[in-house]
Amino acid sequence: MSNNWGNTIYSLLEQTGPFATADSPPGYRVFSAESRQRSGCLRDKEMVTKYRATRNQIFEFLEVGSFSKIHDLIKAKEDHQRINKRAYRLLANMFGIEGNEREIVSRVNNYSRTADAVINYLKNKILANYAPFIEITNEIDITTSPVELLLIMFDNRYHKKARFEAKRKLILMSLAGSIDQRERETQIEGKFASFLDFLNAYVWSPESKIGELDIYYLLSTHDKKDFSCADVRVLNLAEAAGYKPEPGQKLTLIKRRRFRENGREIPIYVSVRKKPPEAKVLKLIRKNEENPAIAVDDELGLLGVLDTVAEVRIFQKHLTESAIRANSFMTLEDISDTLGGSGYKSSNIGSSSSTPMMKFFARMGGMRVEFIVHTNKSYLDYIYKKDVSHDEYEVKRIFDSGVAELLFPREIYHLDMAIVKADLIQWFRKRIEGK
Repeated sequence: MSNNWGNTIYSLLEQTGPFATADSPPGYRVFSAESRQRSGCLRDKEMVTKYRATRNQIFEFLEVGSFSKIHDLIKAKEDHQRINKRAYRLLANMFGIEGNEREIVSRVNNYSRTADAVINYLKNKILANYAPFIEITNEIDITTSPVELLLIMFDNRYHKKARFEAKRKLILMSLAGSIDQRERETQIEGKFASFLDFLNAYVWSPESKIGELDIYYLLSTHDKKDFSCADVRVLNLAEAAGYKPEPGQKLTLIKRRRFRENGREIPIYVSVRKKPPEAKVLKLIRKNEENPAIAVDDELGLLGVLDTVAEVRIFQKHLTESAIRANSFMTLEDISDTLGGSGYKSSNIGSSSSTPMMKFFARMGGMRVEFIVHTNKSYLDYIYKKDVSHDEYEVKRIFDSGVAELLFPREIYHLDMAIVKADLIQWFRKRIEGK
């Protein structure tokens, strides 16, 4: 459950590496045992050049020439406003942010909110059972200025955990800035709106109003051994009313749209999503990649669920025909279809090879959209099956990629991630199976 972070920005967070947050800040005690240990570690890991580049960037950002000058700047509160204004201008130029001073400050501060959202997402969802352990220090939570966060890293008045969290927040803010820059360059907001317009105008049934959904339930019976779906029936609202599932059964709500093919109305459950910034940040870390153009290729996506494999094929054909009606050719890329029973091979950490689905990217209208299409049975396996369920997948990819240990190192948060992972998977299984 680890990752070789190499010379990427993530190596700055490794508590086993030369950039580890120590009991005292860098430069506070030049000839301390910690300083000698850090120097030796830099040489052993061949990261001296990385250290020098990072140190020089810090000095340039704060407009100082040494670590001792940083300590002087911490005390010189009257200089903080000037350094802050300069820093925001530098960041605006780096990330291509246009606008007046207030607009620049607002956008950079939004990177701070994204950084906090990354930690809060993990705290409130995947690691909710361990929320008290990983809660952000109040002083770091309320600080948005990159300069103030950087100064906290070198301020010996702050506890080791607070200084680590200041560094972590700066790194997450940097990733958020890169993602925001790419979203502006690729005009992702406009493309998402265009994608929704395309679906409403050409894909969904003209007999349906925009946003109209029909409520149904999937009543499924599951295998005792692995909780895979053995049988499934579709119930309407009246049929499901008051129904109490027996042991080994699940009643799953789905809200369906419809599309028309050859005069026939075919129901489909659809979840359309634009990946939020905090999810993109986590994906960059999992992939050990700093460039969102390389790591985040699924910004726009649609999850669809139909009754049968035949209807899945019909929907795929309906999509390409709909694109033609919208005056755009549609090509399907990276197609993977395992609904017929063949094994699914994925390079994604934590994913299961026994997850049947149809997956492809559709390129049309200047967009590249990820489609994941299920039958009712494969969708229920995706939610509930042991070792396959999405909840388990979320846990595995955060731990197996080394992200959990990187963001919440044991030395600071006192969590054994191997034990935490096993406990969380067991907890999710109990919740899924209703034990």
